[in-house]
Amino acid sequence: MFIGEWNKSVILTYIGMGSAVLGMYCACTWNVYGAFAALIVAGVCDLFDGAVARKCKRNEAQKLFGIQLDSLVDVISFLAFPTVLGIFMGMNRWYHLLVLILFCVCGIARLAFFNISSEGGDAPVKYYRGLPVTFTALILPLIYLLHLCLAQNVFTVVYTIAMLLIALLNILDIKIAKPKGMAYPIFALLAVGMLVVYLVVL
Repeated sequence: MFIGEWNKSVILTYIGMGSAVLGMYCACTWNVYGAFAALIVAGVCDLFDGAVARKCKRNEAQKLFGIQLDSLVDVISFLAFPTVLGIFMGMNRWYHLLVLILFCVCGIARLAFFNISSEGGDAPVKYYRGLPVTFTALILPLIYLLHLCLAQNVFTVVYTIAMLLIALLNILDIKIAKPKGMAYPIFALLAVGMLVVYLVVL
């Protein structure tokens, strides 16, 4: 009846995208803490959606669909969403916009490379080449906490530099270890801790 895949192997990916859209709404209504909380949730969904998908029985078409869906959702969650958030945080000078454009260009290039390389296959890999765009969901919420101890103008410079470094690391041909084993519960605990900070403490 419907095109696309709607089974449990992709549901976590859709939830992550929904969190990103909710985060953009929060950004547009000046709820920055809520926006960063949504970014963290989107990152957690991306962290575990591959593991969930591999536990499901899928045919080749469903595996290929999952690979494409994951990258398309990454564009929304970890490129478009942080860009919208940055603009509503005050990154609206011409040089800020150049950084945001570069951030998106490098992220898109990283995702395209991922899709055509062996990393884009269904089998797990040990290393990523270049920083995956999904790491944005961990880095930016941590960087944003600096606004608590820095003057606004200084913080804006630091945040802009952070986005520029992320963009460059996306396309720099370096090996980044892929999370495995105990890294998953550690990342999950870190995410829960940060959600508590953003939704309860701040």
